Amino acid sequence: MNRNEIYYFIGIKGSGMSALALILHETGYKVKGSDVAEYFFTQRELDKAGVEILEFDAANVKPGYTVIAGNAFTDEHEEIAAARELGLKVYRYHEFLGKLIEGYTSIAITGAHGKTSTTGMGAHVFRNMRPTSFLIGDGTGHGEEDSEYFVFEACEYRRHFLAYKPDYTVMTNIDFDHPDYYESIEDVYTAFQSMAYNTKKAIIAYGDDVWLRKIQAEVPIYYYGVNADDDFRAINIEKTREGSIFEVEHNGEVIGSFEIHAYGSHNINNALAVIAASYLEGFNLAAVARYLKTFEGVKRRFSEKIIGSMTLIDDYAHHPTEITATIDAARQKHPDKKIVAVFQPHTFTRTIALLDDFATSLSLADNVYLCDIFGSAREQSGGVSIEDLAAKIDGSNVLQYENLSPLLDFDDAVILFMGAGDVTKYQAKYEELLSHLTKSLK
Repeated sequence: MNRNEIYYFIGIKGSGMSALALILHETGYKVKGSDVAEYFFTQRELDKAGVEILEFDAANVKPGYTVIAGNAFTDEHEEIAAARELGLKVYRYHEFLGKLIEGYTSIAITGAHGKTSTTGMGAHVFRNMRPTSFLIGDGTGHGEEDSEYFVFEACEYRRHFLAYKPDYTVMTNIDFDHPDYYESIEDVYTAFQSMAYNTKKAIIAYGDDVWLRKIQAEVPIYYYGVNADDDFRAINIEKTREGSIFEVEHNGEVIGSFEIHAYGSHNINNALAVIAASYLEGFNLAAVARYLKTFEGVKRRFSEKIIGSMTLIDDYAHHPTEITATIDAARQKHPDKKIVAVFQPHTFTRTIALLDDFATSLSLADNVYLCDIFGSAREQSGGVSIEDLAAKIDGSNVLQYENLSPLLDFDDAVILFMGAGDVTKYQAKYEELLSHLTKSLK
């Protein structure tokens, strides 16, 4: 990479693109980009850093630029077409990220669930131990000019993660998701198997996942979990309303005691992955324990707010496995409160493919409210409705944005707002109603 070139991002306001652009800028490269005129929260850090953002126009693209194009745009996009006419090198987001990590000891975090939380946790620990750049799936990115490490989220969608050849790959699980692309869980497994062969130093994988146990690799595979056959094993686990405390055993010896202010068994597993990577890189585990204790989480992952007697939790959970984990975490932290799930399915293909599994996981809550299915740019309709899901969950109700009054019937309860679409607008409106109600009762 050349510090005298200009790296031009087409679609710079995308969550991954904005984070990647910021990393390049902070590590001393010349960066600019383009997008629609509408303001997005993802541009906030770019604006603060003084990165120039233009509106889409073919005339923006100049000779000598290195172009990074967001995956949301086809080759027919006016700026991408202009770049190709000029003979410029055009990378897709994942292609360029694969090139960027070559200069670091890289840790890729992948899996159907838990990528963002584990990447955030790993970035927090590594940046406190050594100079580290990182890219998290919630749109957070940071670069340091003297970075030794690069911790990043690697998404399996459309096999994009096969553009990466990391030193370490953390695999949190294999599950059937993205049914608009993958045909079956066996198809997903083949993608992860290919990723295993891309890994240069070691694979760190969740031991309870039957598919991950089948992975073959040319580098060592270290499994983490709570069982005797796991290489990094959590023992003496104590779950409290403040989080979880546990020891870690490796090769028959206790290598440290750890505490996390996060909830649910899945977060213990996330921490084990970070501890394993730290151990393999020779970090002082007492220091790792200090930094794990101070990790405060990532955006839209069990983000809690209290209004009056009500506890509101915002979570990105959009797959049955994630919903189960979120409800489990809520019960750990609030064992005496009623758990109310407000869920918005994301995409019609995922909803219809996992309809029964959604019903099973949501039924773990005490009360269930369902919002209309959130489509995507690729699909605006499908052969399933929110009423189809409601019919499979006893006592559930379909919630209309225009009338959130049913949620006002609850007192001293926990309401989980879950989904990958715009379920946050339901929470915002409910908060407004709740605040008015709380003030009127004073």
